[in-house]
Order: sequence, then C-alpha cells, then structure tokens
Amino acid sequence: MSVCIKSLIRNLNLVVGCTVGCTYCYARNNCRRFHMTDDFSVPEYMPRKLRILESRDSRVFLMTGMSDFSDWRSEWNAEVFERMARNPQHAYLFLTKRPERLDLQTDDDNVWMGVTVTCEAEKGRIATLRQHARARHYHVTFEPLFGPIEGLDLTGVEWIVVGIETGRRRGKVEARPEWVRGIVAQARAQGVAVFMKEDLLPIMGESGMIQELPEAFKQRVWNRN
Repeated sequence: MSVCIKSLIRNLNLVVGCTVGCTYCYARNNCRRFHMTDDFSVPEYMPRKLRILESRDSRVFLMTGMSDFSDWRSEWNAEVFERMARNPQHAYLFLTKRPERLDLQTDDDNVWMGVTVTCEAEKGRIATLRQHARARHYHVTFEPLFGPIEGLDLTGVEWIVVGIETGRRRGKVEARPEWVRGIVAQARAQGVAVFMKEDLLPIMGESGMIQELPEAFKQRVWNRN
C-alpha cells in the first residue's frame, strides 16, 4: 500500500506567496481557495508559526510548501534559521526553482536544500543548487514531471521525490511510466533513495511503486530501521 507523503512531512508554510508564476501552481490555487493572503504574487512572512518548531517530537518540516526559497528575505532567513538551530530535533526541507538566486551556507545536519526539476531543460538546476546553497544534505523533487529527463548528475543528492501534475488545468501534462522509470534508473545507479508520491499509483501500479526514505531521516528523525 502506498504512503501519502503528507503523513511523513509536515508543511509549515512560514511564507505564503511566490514570484515565479508557474501556470500549474497548486499553491496559488490553495491560497485563493482558503484566502490565505490578499495577493499570492507578494510573499508574506508569518513568524507566528515559528512556535510550532518548539514541539519536542521529532518531525520533518517542508518549509517552502507555499513559497519558493529564493523569495525569502535575508531577515526572514536569519530568524528562521536561528529558531531551527534551537530545535535540532527536527529535519527541515527547503525547495527552490531558482537556485541561482541563493547565497547560503549551512553546516546544520538537519537542513536539506532542494530544487524542483520538471523537464530536461531544468536539470542544470541541480548543479546550480550545489554552487549557491552549500549544505550537508540535498534533495531533488521531480514534480510535476513534464517529460523524460536524461543525463542526471545527482552528485551529493540523497533523496529524490517524483510526482505528477494534479488538478484539472487546461493543457495538463499526463506523465508516462517510462519517464518515471528513467529517472528511477538513474537514481539507482547513483545510490539515491527514491520516493514516488501517491498520485503515481494509477500510472505505476502497486507493484511499480517505490517509496524509500533517506537513511538520515530514518536514523535521525524517525529512528526506523
């Protein structure tokens, strides 16, 4: 039985809003639906949510579920990373589509810097992330997947997540199983853990689903063997 990634990772949404402007953006739709902010194109910082990090139970937090890390202001980063340092019991995941705009260095063992890649033309973002965000852990999200991606260099990457576009957008791309298998094969060859999101179940079938967690998560956060 496939596992919903939301049962493993909690969206903290400290910042709501993004300036990238992707046509397929689910976050923008959610912002409008739930009236989270007045204008999604203007990122809004919500520091009151930092108190959630004081929980003693170890969790994995996605810090950018409703934003792109490249939009975060330096003063937001300073406050958030200071609070994260005070709560090392958690793991913290960040994602961006514009790694070239980052200038970050962290030695924190519980910080994971990530990048989104949706197609062949975007695969260079992975190397750019390593150059502009110098961290101990990296992850890559191939979501939504818009086509086959070859020649991936996953150096330093410990975990990839693969997903598809959801919703009913006009022009929505229907992912093909061979696209997913191609990415998985490259990850396997480079020793990278793979997690297929539950939305891939109708495409891959139960026997084709792979839902692995990186060792650092299992050992540090969930203490699973």
